[in-house]
Amino acid sequence: MALVVAQEVPTSSSMAVPHGPAGVGKARHRMRVQLRRGGVADSVIDDAVLILSELLSNACKHGRPLGDALAGDGDVRAAWRVDAGGRLTVEVTDGGGPTRPAPATPSVTAHGGRGLNIITALADDWGVRDDAQGEVTVWVVVHADVHDPDTGYRRGDFATRVAAPSVSAISNLDFADAFDDMD
Repeated sequence: MALVVAQEVPTSSSMAVPHGPAGVGKARHRMRVQLRRGGVADSVIDDAVLILSELLSNACKHGRPLGDALAGDGDVRAAWRVDAGGRLTVEVTDGGGPTRPAPATPSVTAHGGRGLNIITALADDWGVRDDAQGEVTVWVVVHADVHDPDTGYRRGDFATRVAAPSVSAISNLDFADAFDDMD
C-alpha cells in the first residue's frame, strides 16, 4: 500500500503573457517552480509545461491579444490551478480569433498543426469556453489527481496514443491481390 501525502499546491496562479514568444519561457518556468514546490510529480509537471507551451503558441498564432491591443503588442492570460481534489487544470485566454480551436490533421511533412493532438494525447480532458467580451479560453485537465502515486502512467503509452494504427489493424486492406499478376 502506497502512502500519499498531499502537499500544499498553489490553488491558482494567473499571469499576463506577452502576445508572442517572449513570455512563454517565463510562464513555463513559473509553472514548473510552483508545481514542484507543491509536490506534483515531475511527469505531470512535464506534461503541464508542454501543454502550457502549446496553448500559448496557439493563442499567439491564431488568437488576438486581450483587449484592444494589436497582435504582438498585447497580452494573453495563462492560468493553472490544482483544486482540493488534486485535479490540475491549465487555461490560456486570448482575445478570440477567426477560427475555433480544433485538432488538425496535418500532412506528414507539415511543420505544425499537431499541438491540440499532443494535448489530447497527454490530457484527461480539454475544451473551449467563450465569454461575452469575445475572449476565448482553452482549458485542459492535465491530470485528475496530481497526488496519485501512478501519475506517470502517460509516459509509457504516449507513442501509442499519437501514432497511426498499424497496417494490420486497418480493415479491408489486402496487399496480396496487388501481386497476383506478378511472376
